[in-house]
Amino acid sequence: MKARQANRPPARRHALRAVVALGLMGALAAPAAWAQQKYPDKPIRLVVGYSAGGGVDAVARLLGVRLSAVLGQQVLVENRTGATGLIAADLVAKAPPDGYTLMMGDSALLIAKLLQPKMGIDPLTSFKPVAGAFISPLMIVTGNDFPAKTPAELVTLLKAHPARYSFATSGVGTVQHLGFEMLKQSTGTFVVHVPYRGAAQIVPDVIGGQVPIGVVSATAAMAQAKAGKLRALALMNTAKLEGAEGVAPLADALPGFDVAPRIFVLAPAGTPNEIVQKLSTAVKTVLDTPEAGAAAAAQGTLRAYATPAQLGKDMADETARWKRIIAEQHIVAEGN
Repeated sequence: MKARQANRPPARRHALRAVVALGLMGALAAPAAWAQQKYPDKPIRLVVGYSAGGGVDAVARLLGVRLSAVLGQQVLVENRTGATGLIAADLVAKAPPDGYTLMMGDSALLIAKLLQPKMGIDPLTSFKPVAGAFISPLMIVTGNDFPAKTPAELVTLLKAHPARYSFATSGVGTVQHLGFEMLKQSTGTFVVHVPYRGAAQIVPDVIGGQVPIGVVSATAAMAQAKAGKLRALALMNTAKLEGAEGVAPLADALPGFDVAPRIFVLAPAGTPNEIVQKLSTAVKTVLDTPEAGAAAAAQGTLRAYATPAQLGKDMADETARWKRIIAEQHIVAEGN
C-alpha cells in the first residue's frame, strides 16, 4: 500500500491532500454553521452598566421583554454596575462571540475611552455593532425668572454677559456637559460648568435658584416644567418629543445643532454576521411597533433604529465629534 502511494504522480497526491483538507474543514465548520442556523436556542443576556431603574436600564427592559417574544428565547437584562458602565463593557467585550451576551450601551461608553485612554477596551474595535435603538433627548432648563425665554435669547444673553452664568450637568464628560460645551464653542461664549454627582439634585437647584441653567434629560424636566416650577427653554436635539411639543430646539438659534445620547445594542467583536443580522432584524421588528413607541415615549426616549453598518458609522462619527470638543475645550476627567 505504501509503495503504491509513493508511486502516485505528484499532481494526484496534491489533489488527494486537497480533498482530505477540504473534508476536514467542512467537518469543523459544520457545527458552527448549524449553531448559527438554530440560534438562539438558549436565553440571551443583555448587560446594562447602570443600576436598575435608570434610563438605560428602563429601555433595556422595554426592549428585552419584546425581543424575547420575537426571538423565541428569553432576553434577560443583567445589571453590572460600576466605573460608569465600563465593568459591564469589559464583561461583554470578553464574552464568547456567540450572540448570547450582548450589551445595551450608550454614548457615555464612547466618551469614556477619550477621557480614560488607558482603559482596556475600545468601543469601536472591541464590539460588533448590532443595532441603534433609542435616543434620550436632553433639555436646557432655567428658573422662571431667567432673562432668556427662547434659544435665540439664550445665545444673545450668554454672548452679552461672559462668565456671568453657570450651567449644571450630571458630571464632567457626560453628553450633557459636552453638549453644552458645543453650544459654548459654536457661540464663542463662556459659561461656568458646575458638575453634580448625578442628575437628581439639578432640577431642585434650578428651581431654587442655586444654579441658573441645568442640562438634564427631558424626562427629568418636563413634569416640573408642566407644573410651572421651571422653564423648559430648549431641546438639544431636533426630533420632536411627545409631551414636549412646545419646547423649541436649540437648532432654531444654532442651525444643525443636534445632541442627544444614543442607546444601542453591541455584541463582542467576532460575533458571526448571521447572528448579528438576526438580532438587528429582531430589534427593528420590536421598534417598529406602536406599542414600543408609546413605551419609549413614556420613558422620555425616542425610537432610533440603525442597522449594524449605520450604527458603526454613527459611533465613529460621534466619537470624532466628542474627541474634537474635548481637545478644543481642554476637558479632562475628574481626578486626572
